[in-house]
Amino acid sequence: MEDKGTFSFSNCWNIKRHTAGDEMLREILGLGFRRVELNYNVTEEMLAAIEPMIERGEIGVSSVHNTFPHNPDPDYGTDSVLLGFEDKGKRQRAVELLVRSAGYAQRYGGEAVVVHPGEVPFPGNVAKELEQIYSGQGKESEAYRSKWAELMERRSAYSAGYVKTITESLYEVCDKAAAQGLNISFGIETRSRPQQIPTLAEAKTIIGALKGAPVGIWYDTGHAIMMDRMGLYDSVREMEGLMDDIVGVHIHETIGLSDHWCPYVNSGDMNFYDAYLPMIARARVKVYELKAACRPEEIHESHRLLTAKLADRRKA
Repeated sequence: MEDKGTFSFSNCWNIKRHTAGDEMLREILGLGFRRVELNYNVTEEMLAAIEPMIERGEIGVSSVHNTFPHNPDPDYGTDSVLLGFEDKGKRQRAVELLVRSAGYAQRYGGEAVVVHPGEVPFPGNVAKELEQIYSGQGKESEAYRSKWAELMERRSAYSAGYVKTITESLYEVCDKAAAQGLNISFGIETRSRPQQIPTLAEAKTIIGALKGAPVGIWYDTGHAIMMDRMGLYDSVREMEGLMDDIVGVHIHETIGLSDHWCPYVNSGDMNFYDAYLPMIARARVKVYELKAACRPEEIHESHRLLTAKLADRRKA
């Protein structure tokens, strides 16, 4: 099997097929990847079987995804206010959990923690409503424009306060991590729902306020494509001012508003994803984050196409 070099692979692809952590990682090794990103669904029980593999050097860890290991409390899950909690006790717990994730990353030889910073809370599921209208009536429909305006009015009114709190939380995280001797970067991830933080402009604000701290952007290409299509930001143009701040990337393509597909292969478009190659080239940590529906042969072909295109860029 072709060695995938320094590219890493997230266990989100196969975690639902496994209960034993070592079997899950051996399947990833079988694809030719020598490094993994351990995501937020990895349990402490799974780690009992994974840690000996890391210690023996069978597999490397590029990164972990906060909150790590798995925390069943939805307050500290992937879609929550998290680092933006107004409640001081909840916010402090979120800070402690992120520092704990960084501790695991360092223990396993990783470089970074992927962070979902927070969101502007909304009653109901506004993202799902928008996606349904987008798919059924289109982005230019009156129904979509009306719902989008409703979203943006609330988001604009509250986002600055949450961004400020998230920035303060990240400052505390970096301070605590430094006190523990942790040498780990924190990548704030581009998200998949329009009420979630950060937009690219918000990421720039947060990173700028923490200049000198180990905080940068984790550019999830598929999520950024989705937010671009929905109208939240320009996923290519607005990244120009953040190129020096990329910690890592999640590599996957979005078809319509369905994400985590193999770039080029599942969409059948050999050119569209090229716009995201500069971000991938710039990132220190490059992680495929693919859904279970992606077949091994599609993963191999996608990687072949992507690395060939990256090689052509370097020559040019």
